[in-house]
Amino acid sequence: MRYTEICIIGGGPAGLTAALKAAGLGAEVTLVDRNDYLGGQLIKQTHRFFGSKQQRASERGINIARELSAAVLNNDKIKVLTEATVLGYYEDGVVAVEQHDKFIKIKPQKLIVATGGAEKTLAFPNNDLPGIYGAGAVQTLVNVNGVKPGKKVLMVGAGNIGVIVSYQLIQAGVEVAAIIEAAPTIGAYWVHASKVVRAGVPIYTSHTIKRAWGDQELEGATVVKLDENWQPIAGTEIDFDVDVICLSVGLSPLTELLWQAGCKMAYVPELCGHVPLRNENLETSIPGIYVAGDVGGIEEASAAMMEGALAGLNAAKSLGYHAPDFAEQRAGVLKELEGLRSGPVGEKIRSGLAKVVL
Repeated sequence: MRYTEICIIGGGPAGLTAALKAAGLGAEVTLVDRNDYLGGQLIKQTHRFFGSKQQRASERGINIARELSAAVLNNDKIKVLTEATVLGYYEDGVVAVEQHDKFIKIKPQKLIVATGGAEKTLAFPNNDLPGIYGAGAVQTLVNVNGVKPGKKVLMVGAGNIGVIVSYQLIQAGVEVAAIIEAAPTIGAYWVHASKVVRAGVPIYTSHTIKRAWGDQELEGATVVKLDENWQPIAGTEIDFDVDVICLSVGLSPLTELLWQAGCKMAYVPELCGHVPLRNENLETSIPGIYVAGDVGGIEEASAAMMEGALAGLNAAKSLGYHAPDFAEQRAGVLKELEGLRSGPVGEKIRSGLAKVVL
């Protein structure tokens, strides 16, 4: 049995900042991640962030990942287990982990779950043809491995990820035939959407994919316009000759461990799925279990980092650790979160979060 003061599950933006903040107050931390690297989705993000300096404006996700990972790996108070998959959380508070064919039991005093989200898919005829990817897979191919997924892409989904990945594909020399979006409006920030429009990529709102076609691999797709009731309108079909369909239709919080732990959960569409109820310290209905990042509701990486900082501070504080500027640090994080969730763009998130307060 390994004992630690705080165990953090997930080495993405939320987990890394949680570890640094908790260790900064003096807590002993064990960070567990199933990948062989730290940084989570940040390592795929080559675009520049925007917002305030505290929100890492003008910095690229991949550089933020490198900086945070190096800080974690060089911190004597943080033990890192990579290539380590958490198998379960049990009634006695033990976290079961598999690493390199070895079974490890960890008994933390506090647990921070920062497992992120998983890509959703879309049901349509022939959606299993080779050449049909999730947006995360395409980002990995292009931005991490330097491999083009194909020559001509149809992007499904005009949220931030869809338009950002479209622009990254254009930069990589891949033609983006079009972006289609089932909703009547574009979900992405205009600063991102305008880039692909200026590059000549048409965005079809109120359109969905009707079917893909091809023999051994994807050769094309048919899209169709939707009416105000989200029903296909006959005669509006458009064919695209493409060898790649990229699905960017949202993420779902990865909450399996929270269900297993018995946390009170609620289905909140604004947060993209079932999420845990929690208090202002991000502590769930199970005392000592905190959440941070997309596992508590899908948002941007900037918000995940701020939530990680908040969870790390609060978990360490609950163990008796303190710093003279603790109140200032906490207030600063809350102010940044409020800023990220302000305005019309943050209305959906604010509405969702109001439903999960303990």
